[in-house]
Amino acid sequence: MADRTQRLKGKANEAAGEAKANAGYATGSGKTEAKGVGKALKGKAQQTAGKARSEVKKKTR
Repeated sequence: MADRTQRLKGKANEAAGEAKANAGYATGSGKTEAKGVGKALKGKAQQTAGKARSEVKKKTR
C-alpha cells in the first residue's frame, strides 16, 4: 500500500473507530465501544506507518 493511501485509510479508520466508540459508550455497549477503540488505534498505527514510509522515501531519494 502506498504511503499516502495508508495515511488516508488510517485517518478513515481512526474517525470510524472514534464514532463507533462514542456510539458504544452512548448506548452502554462495552463490546461496541471496545471495537471502536481498537479500530481507532489501528487507524493511528496506519498513519504512523505511512508517515514513516514517507520519511524513508524522502531520505532515499
